[in-house]
Amino acid sequence: MAQTKTADRFDSAGARRVMRKRDYFADFSGQMALGLMANLVGQLSYFYTDKVGIATLSVGIVMAVSKVIDALTDVIAGHIIDHSKGGDHKYNKWMGAQAIPAAIIVLLMFTVPIQAGQLPAVIYVLVTNLLLSAVFYTFIATPFSAIMVVRTRSLAERGSMGLIRAVGNYGAGMIISIATVPVTSALGGTQNAWIKYGAVLALLVLLLFGICWNNNRKAKYACDYEDDVAAVEEEETPVPFLQAVTMLFKNKYWVIVLAFNLITAITNAVAASGGTYYCRWIFGDETLVGLIGAAGLLATAAGFALSQPIISKLGVQKTISVSLLGAALFAGIRCLAPTNFIMYVVTSLLGSFVQIPMMSLYGVLTAMTVDYNEWKYDRKMVAMSGGAIGFGNKVGNGLGALVLMIFLTLGSYDATLEVATTSMTWSIYAFSNFMPVVINLLMFFIFRGFDLEAKLPKMREEVAARKAAGNAT
Repeated sequence: MAQTKTADRFDSAGARRVMRKRDYFADFSGQMALGLMANLVGQLSYFYTDKVGIATLSVGIVMAVSKVIDALTDVIAGHIIDHSKGGDHKYNKWMGAQAIPAAIIVLLMFTVPIQAGQLPAVIYVLVTNLLLSAVFYTFIATPFSAIMVVRTRSLAERGSMGLIRAVGNYGAGMIISIATVPVTSALGGTQNAWIKYGAVLALLVLLLFGICWNNNRKAKYACDYEDDVAAVEEEETPVPFLQAVTMLFKNKYWVIVLAFNLITAITNAVAASGGTYYCRWIFGDETLVGLIGAAGLLATAAGFALSQPIISKLGVQKTISVSLLGAALFAGIRCLAPTNFIMYVVTSLLGSFVQIPMMSLYGVLTAMTVDYNEWKYDRKMVAMSGGAIGFGNKVGNGLGALVLMIFLTLGSYDATLEVATTSMTWSIYAFSNFMPVVINLLMFFIFRGFDLEAKLPKMREEVAARKAAGNAT
């Protein structure tokens, strides 16, 4: 009955609305599961160096290598999925098939056999990271990203999905940030404590993916409305892999989003683990990271409450520009008093607040580049576009982990000390305070070339006209 009621609803641009409340909840669940996995990986650097005892540079190299390989599989996975059978519903099938093995690997990430020595431990870390990120996460995240594009053609509903996904991802980040160190410390702070924590997270990931997959297999997609010419899609003619890659790199908007995701991922990867190092060595208490994360819920709630009005008022490009400049400003202020706890908390909260509207637009940006593909090439290449964007995200995460470990290595990091040395202190200041200023300003200038927002309505009209003319003949 709910589907019948939505069948006659259209957005201001004339695109059919197909989403129901339970669809948004399912999308939220899927994104939270992905967010738990991704943010948990962000905590692993600290786990490997301080709880398992693996050398810092070894951790950095392993994380970087695994992410580069992971990034390459994103592009390959996108190509494979795009050319598989099943129409628009195939993406959910791909996602569901990986849920159980992904949950198992989440647990195995923590069972590092350090007692066997450094080399076996490093090999184990590399293999488990590759299995989680390069295989199972990739074949979940790539089709999940594609679902936003094929689920609905309504930009309004895509925007709502983007916001819901941002809430899910950020909520997952908050859970990991707030819970990880305090919970594992309460359980004893040992590797075994982290294993118990990983088991709980694995079960939660499996439950959330199950909710998402079960709803999507029953849901009605835009293509299921046969009277909607723009939504009814035939299976795309396969595009050779190298030709598809060439086409994507000729799409300047896709390239901008790729660079944007790459640089953002570097910052996020550093921040994911950097906060714990900052609290332990600058403020003298690693558990403070949980308190800061809890305080961040206020900024998060305010940010998401205001995201939609801000985006509606400013539009996509201006919203992202304001977010980037705001993040650079607050990081710059933090540089002025790096040992002041209150200053650190306030600037971190404000920095998070201004970036939340931008986070809500990541999926929307990718969807816009897919629409441009369709206009320019008569090929959407949905999964490959999203997978290749994921390439930038994964490489960025790997580079971020490597950057973090390089900073620590240059600072002569020693986890056995009671108090940080001067070199350790300045290395932590560098990646926590100075680098975000540079990175956010760099992203601001890169994104100034993304002018697709104003052009897209006319492009979609042209695509619809071409399809109508084709059907008429």
